[in-house]
Amino acid sequence: MNGSKGRPYMSIGEVLAALQAEFDDISVSKIRFLETEGLIEPERTASGYRKFYAKDLERLRLILRLQRDSFLPLKVIRERLENGQPGPTSPGVASPTSAQLEAPSPASPPAPQPQPGPEPDELDEEFPEVQLTERDLADAASLDVSQIQALANFGVICAHGGNGSTYYDHHDLLVGKIARDLMKLGIEPRHMKTLRRFAEQEADMFGQLVSPAMRNRRPEARAQAVETLSELARLSRELRRTYVRQNLRGLLGDR
Repeated sequence: MNGSKGRPYMSIGEVLAALQAEFDDISVSKIRFLETEGLIEPERTASGYRKFYAKDLERLRLILRLQRDSFLPLKVIRERLENGQPGPTSPGVASPTSAQLEAPSPASPPAPQPQPGPEPDELDEEFPEVQLTERDLADAASLDVSQIQALANFGVICAHGGNGSTYYDHHDLLVGKIARDLMKLGIEPRHMKTLRRFAEQEADMFGQLVSPAMRNRRPEARAQAVETLSELARLSRELRRTYVRQNLRGLLGDR
């Protein structure tokens, strides 16, 4: 099991995506709650981000199955896991072993593969630290330097640093790739400036809502604030999509 970036572990967002096909009610908050309750103990990076290995994913899947299929309270699940005896997942049926969890019976049809879905809004996910020159950014985003300069002139991407030494980061690269596709569809950098301004206003509004919790020294309070921000971002994205569809109803033929 590897993360999407080739690492030997998964982020909490990747774990969420891996479990959604089997557990409809799984969420980032539920995974964090199970960690708070001591049922899972993912490692952390030096920056404090969670690292889920194959054993962590298997344990989490087993916990969720015991909750769903046997209706066991977390206290009982914890005790059984600590004793190395998870117990039956349904009346009269023995609990599956680790090998059984990993490989289905030859007589059984292949397990359905998770279908691609929208990326979860994991705002505190770790990103690589990169410093790209203008030329590097153009090459990585498959753009011309002149297009990068146009995006920068309209504030769509913003150089970092100063004193004659500036660079672009990972987020600028993501914006550059999206901008490339938008420009192919006829959206110019001056139009994207408006989109960025809306996003900045939205971020300011959400930031004011959670700033008291972010200043709290308790890790639980900060984790809850990050979760709230992620949910706000998700809902805002859905609302924006609905508004656009509503306003394009005439072109879409009232579908």
